Amino acid sequence: MEKEIDTKQAFKKLAALCSKSEHCSGEMLSKMRLWGMDEEAQAEVMALLVANKFIDDERYCRFFVNDKIKYNKWGRRKIEQSLWQKQMNGDIAQKILDEIDDSEYLSVLKPLLKNKERSIKASNDYERKMKLMKFAVGRGFTIDLIRQCIDGIDDED
Repeated sequence: MEKEIDTKQAFKKLAALCSKSEHCSGEMLSKMRLWGMDEEAQAEVMALLVANKFIDDERYCRFFVNDKIKYNKWGRRKIEQSLWQKQMNGDIAQKILDEIDDSEYLSVLKPLLKNKERSIKASNDYERKMKLMKFAVGRGFTIDLIRQCIDGIDDED
């Protein structure tokens, strides 16, 4: 654990960190707690970071959701869970996740399942479907989207 630091030092450190990459308020608060700052000082630093636009939870959430869908190929449930772990405001996360159309998730899930299907060893169709479903659920996709994709794969065969 680092030695206790004052408000100015904390603001400088966190502003430098935020200027390099996007961060949310939950991450910054946990850093300040780690540094042993009291709640009043934490609130003061957070107010400065927000006022100077170093931290914007809505902006962070938009980037986070977009990246996790495009690059990590995650579904809604896994993204929700990850945002919750980052102590993201539930209203902000919900609003941004609701803006994403199912077709965006489907465009990620279909190729993911097609690729996975090639590597699955199953003795029958039911077993193959269950393995695909388990894989997709683990990626955070909802059952209704998974069924749409699996049914689509079956229709193509």
